[in-house]
Amino acid sequence: MGLLDEKVKEQVRDMFKDLVNPVKLVVFTQDSLISIPGLECETCKDNRLLMEEVAALSDKLSVEVFDFVKDKEKVAEYKIDKIPATVIQGEKDYGIRVYGMPTGYEFPTLLSAISNVSSRNSQLSEASREKIKAATKPIHIQVFVTVTCPYCASAASLAHRLALESEMISADVVNAQEFPQLGQRYNVFAVPKTVVNELVYFEGALPEEQFLQRIMETQQPRST
Repeated sequence: MGLLDEKVKEQVRDMFKDLVNPVKLVVFTQDSLISIPGLECETCKDNRLLMEEVAALSDKLSVEVFDFVKDKEKVAEYKIDKIPATVIQGEKDYGIRVYGMPTGYEFPTLLSAISNVSSRNSQLSEASREKIKAATKPIHIQVFVTVTCPYCASAASLAHRLALESEMISADVVNAQEFPQLGQRYNVFAVPKTVVNELVYFEGALPEEQFLQRIMETQQPRST
């Protein structure tokens, strides 16, 4: 039995009719039958099944699966540091990542990323696109979410769209419930919480202009 019911599948199929260019879901998982202490991944199997079900809903989509322990070269190539992880890749790797299984309110985040990568259109305002061009140093965005948070998808999708727009930006959407150690590290007590280059921190689903203003703070010279 699949993870998606027929009604949801039909809705997603209808949405995917507008896909333009091919999209590959690169999934990092744990295939080994031997559980390695510290690397247990309770949702890896279901995350892989979910991505395969989603990909089956359009001939524009494909799935490539790698083992986090065995496929060390691919792990290094994609800079994956935890699992389950899914890379939403188009003609190239745009730095768009989902860590954890995107169910609940985070399922639309996955679908939105697929749609935007396929169209190669970030849907950002012209003002935002111009402002991003000023980025000269890498920007790594981490958006911490939960699948029960109705406001998280907005922040998560915006981070992904910024990564699609600029080669200087990469964006990770991280399920805080699946990676509690990171939640503790970054003091995630409310979601969405965004961490940029481990220098800028803010909570809430900010409007596009304010979100971009915060991440561009990382481009300013840091006082010593």
